[in-house]
Amino acid sequence: MKNISRLKDVLERGEFAVTGECGPPKGADPEIILEKAELLRGNVDALNVTDNQTAIVRMSSMVACGLLKTAGLDPVLQMVVRDRNRIALQSDILGASALGIRNVLCLSGDHQIFGNQPEALGVFDLDSIQFVQTVKTMRDEGTILGGDVLNKPPEVFIGAAANPFADPMDFRVIRLAKKIKAGADFIQTQCIYNLERFESWMAMARERGLTEKTFILGGVTPIKSAGMAKYMKNKVPGMDVPDEIIKRMEGVPKDKQREEGIRICVETIQRLKEIPGVKGVHIMAIEWEEAVGEIAERAGLLPRPVFNGK
Repeated sequence: MKNISRLKDVLERGEFAVTGECGPPKGADPEIILEKAELLRGNVDALNVTDNQTAIVRMSSMVACGLLKTAGLDPVLQMVVRDRNRIALQSDILGASALGIRNVLCLSGDHQIFGNQPEALGVFDLDSIQFVQTVKTMRDEGTILGGDVLNKPPEVFIGAAANPFADPMDFRVIRLAKKIKAGADFIQTQCIYNLERFESWMAMARERGLTEKTFILGGVTPIKSAGMAKYMKNKVPGMDVPDEIIKRMEGVPKDKQREEGIRICVETIQRLKEIPGVKGVHIMAIEWEEAVGEIAERAGLLPRPVFNGK
């Protein structure tokens, strides 16, 4: 059988999809990402592999995805335009397809000034929307930018990110529409803590018919502590953590805060499952992969659908 995306298969069959996330190691040890992946196996349909997230040097996302593919998992290759020009971006898309990597998430990337190489030059030859459109052209028309014909187009399921919490909200929906028009088959959102705001954003997306044109997966991140909640609220751009969440975390003893964070995450997923147009969740358990199985089980996401592809 043809090598296809498990994520695409699950979504197109109308199942509620679940994706997870693996951050590659700050070194060359392949076992680290494989160990993380084993904690997620059977609990998610596909695994995002971040691309030098927070602009910190890590193992290549492409190589890490190749390791996961060899281990029998369905990786989502995150690619940022920060570090590559259009030649390298298109080249890597072809390489990913050749390796059997069937999902790609096209991103801008965190600015390098916030990472451990602040003197690095940002590329940003294409923006994330142009990158989505480029990949779609390569896949559907079999050509690269400029029109040269490929001997074999890449076989990829194209993703993009959305942040419903940045202002103004109207613009966030317009930006979503642009990404969908450019060719985004699926969307993964920023971490959701302000459910009322997210529901308003989804209502606007439904009014424009956008939820019929792409698969939207709501992002969730379990909170480990009240301190983490405060940090995300005050220090992470584009993050909306309501005061009620912080008070709730502060209202339990420190040794119970991780459990409370999991409980909040499970409640959020249960709410997301009821919102029309939400077709799945993206669980970003940052360096806490062992929590994903418990979250998925308690949220009624297990067992995952049987996949008949390779």
